[in-house]
Amino acid sequence: MAASNQGNQGKGQQGGSSNRGFASMDPERQREIASEGGRAAHQKGTAHEFSSEEARQAGSKGGLAAHEKGTAHEFDSEEAREAGRKGGQASHEKGTAHEFDSEEAREAGRKGGQASRGGGSQVGANQGGDQGGSSGKR
Repeated sequence: MAASNQGNQGKGQQGGSSNRGFASMDPERQREIASEGGRAAHQKGTAHEFSSEEARQAGSKGGLAAHEKGTAHEFDSEEAREAGRKGGQASHEKGTAHEFDSEEAREAGRKGGQASRGGGSQVGANQGGDQGGSSGKR
């Protein structure tokens, strides 16, 4: 009887109040352990390499889940501007940035001008005003 009580006692301790196990660890320690596993998989050659499409889908699913749970980060306009600036800078450094021809630039400026008349951002208003003025003089 004592042996079965000990078995049940052990099972009872595995609940939410246990101080053992991965889930009860400090989040930083969890990251360290997971990182070690990832490095080991890469060294063995068994790590999954995501294609750009798989990575896009995974990111999309993560973003959707975060929005559904209400834990998604909502960027304010300054954060969004900074993130866009960094992305543009990185793509220029990699040589993958899109180079606008004059017609594309004119169209983007026209759209920016339309947005500013509808209550868009000040940046759009400045760009739209400059582009709209130059295309209107032609």
